[in-house]
Formats: sequence, C-alpha cells, structure tokens
Amino acid sequence: MAEDDTEHPPTENPPSGDAHAPPDSPTKPRRRRRRWLMITAGALAFLLVACGALLWIAYRKLDGNIRTDSTTDRLLARLEAERPSRTAGAKGAENILLIGSDDRTGANASYGEAGGQRSDTTILLHLAADRKRATAVSIPRDVMVTVPACEKPDGTRSRQVLAQFNSAFETGGPACSIRTVEQLSGIRVDHYVILDFSGFKAMVNAVDGVEVCVPQAIHDKDAKLDLPAGRQTLHGEQALGYVRARETLGDGSDTQRMGRQQQFLAALIRKVESQGVLLNPARLWPVLDAATSSVRADGGLSSLGALYDLTQDLRGIPSANVVFLTAPRRPYRFDSDRDEFVQPQTTQLFTALRDDRSITVRPPGSPDPAAAAGASPGPSGAATAATGSDRAVGASPSATAPPSFEGRTADVDACTIR
Repeated sequence: MAEDDTEHPPTENPPSGDAHAPPDSPTKPRRRRRRWLMITAGALAFLLVACGALLWIAYRKLDGNIRTDSTTDRLLARLEAERPSRTAGAKGAENILLIGSDDRTGANASYGEAGGQRSDTTILLHLAADRKRATAVSIPRDVMVTVPACEKPDGTRSRQVLAQFNSAFETGGPACSIRTVEQLSGIRVDHYVILDFSGFKAMVNAVDGVEVCVPQAIHDKDAKLDLPAGRQTLHGEQALGYVRARETLGDGSDTQRMGRQQQFLAALIRKVESQGVLLNPARLWPVLDAATSSVRADGGLSSLGALYDLTQDLRGIPSANVVFLTAPRRPYRFDSDRDEFVQPQTTQLFTALRDDRSITVRPPGSPDPAAAAGASPGPSGAATAATGSDRAVGASPSATAPPSFEGRTADVDACTIR
C-alpha cells in the first residue's frame, strides 16, 4: 500500500500532561497555582508546628517552675486520721492555706539574720462550692493558740504547747501550720501555697507595680519606705516594705498590718484581672513566669493545669464577692503584746466557712448591726434576736441572720475608706 502523503492538522487540545504543550497553553498557570498552594500550605503547616512546639516549651517551662512540697504531703498523709473531715453542706468547696514565709536564707538573706523561719502572713482562702464567693481570712501571727504535737525537720516530735500561731511554722513547717489551723477552726485544708519575700517582689514587679492608698506620709528606714500621702504605685521592694511594716505605721499593731495586706491583695487581684494584663501576652508571660517560679505547693496544686483551674475559678468570682477579713482578735489577757481570739465571734466565723455559708462584712470601725439591735450570738455562727434567753443549740439556721464581721471586699478602693 502506498504511503499516505495527506497532511493532517495539528491536534487542537493536546493532553494536559504533554511536555510539548505550546507556551500559551493554560496548563502552565494551573501548575503555577498548584505550586503556590503547596508552598502556602507547607508554610502554614510549619507555622502551626512551630507555634505548637513553642507553646509546649512554654507550658513545660511554667509547669517546671512550680515546686512540689512532697515532704509536707507525706507528713499530712501520716496524720490523716487526726484531720477534720468535710461537712455535708460543704461538698465542692475548697480551702487553701496561703503562707507567706519569712525565710531569711538564700535570696532572702538581706532581710535579716538567718535562723528558724516563721509564717509572716497566713491567710485561709475559702472558695464556695458554686464558685460565686471567696473569703480570705487572715490569721494573726501573734495570736495565742494550741499548737499540736508536730514532727520537726530533724525527725523528732514536738509536744503540744500554747504558743504564738506563727511558731507552728518554725516548729514543724507547713504541715504544723496546717494542723494548727485545722485544729483551731475545724476546717479541712485542701491545698496550700507558700510564698517567700523574693517571690512576692517578683509577682509585684511582673504586673508593673500595684497601686495603694497611703493615708499619711511614711518614712520608715527599717522597711525602706519613704512615701508621700495619697495614691502610690509600689514596686517590688517598696511593696514588700509596705505589707511588712508594723511599728511605724498606724498604731503599730499586727491587725492594721493585716488590713494593709488585705488591701494590697485586693489591688493586686484587680490589676491581674485587668485587660492590660490578661489580654496582653507581653505582660501576661512575666506574670505567669513569676507566679509559677515563686510558689511551693502541695502535690494537688503544683502543676500549671491545677493553678490554671484555680485561676479560672477566681476569675469567675465578681470582685464584690471576694471578701477579706481578719479572724476576730483582741490583746491577750496575760500579755498585751500578744493576741487572743474573740469568742464566740471566731467560732461563728469558722463554723460559717466550714458549712460553706456566706460571710457578711462591714467597714472596719463600724458598729455591729446585731449588737446595735440587741441581738445575742447564736451557736450556729449567726446573730439571733434577744428574747430573754439565748436560742438552744441546734436552732434552725433559717431562723438566724448571717454573721457580720469587720472586713472589706475586693472591689472597694482603699482611698474611699475613711
């Protein structure tokens, strides 16, 4: 058969994968788009992996900052049978003991001679079961209490003794302080957090200072304070001096110092909750780093996840429902330089917290409404109307009014208090 010399026209639509496609083929733009999509997807994937890695590193860093006090956990576990149990009405509530240590070793050596450390500040923080209320009760360091027998750091055991409250920490560390609080209040301590001088300063500096109201000029060389009257923003060293100063401020009492500490904590809470801190990563990171580096806690609270959950609980409570007060006290009858609890008010306070009931506070120095109305204190922790005889033990709680104590809420500006 003869060869066909007929000319055939070129194919109009060559296969899409044809390597010999003409330059003006639409195949090249499609390839270019696919290439850019692959590059973009790869870059996004890299960024996601990098961000995830950074977040994981940050989490591990913050989580690793927190120190677990396993020694105290072991000591408390051995004495479980001696510790109070939770009441039926307080299921879901939590009690956290906040201890400010006056340890003078290491970074704290500049604050005095090294020696036995004591609890410079102790606050029992009660979180209501519904997480709508929080009550912070300062326990006077000089109040005379029965300190139970405790195991000492050297392994020996102390004897039960009547002594100042802060001596419990010196005798047997946090475990002895916790047992003392549980014994005098009947309240189960679920968690504890210990903060020393250096940690306190780091926290204050991390939020760029805390504003306080100074009613009168302060010139105190020992506390390293030289402040004019009025609103002041205090940073690390000044803030520490302000909350620790005692002899040269007010009447020199520990009660007034605890009032300043409560005002300072309320201002610190308002600062941390402000959008300038929580919504600013550049400011939030130093706060988290300082907070986690500054604390020593029990095993149930010494992780970033546990502290985050606690922070979320606190953030959800309106500042008007965060109450600060001091356990009712007066000068000790045998030594005016010491304190003793006022009864029955102190028992009323601890009973209300133990049963997860709300605490009503009134401005410091204001009269007690129950006393003004001629009421007598009832055994359940509330004031009952006087009717010629006190109500019997076991009276219905619904027939009583809630207790009222001198204190303040976190939303109150100290400069508005007269």
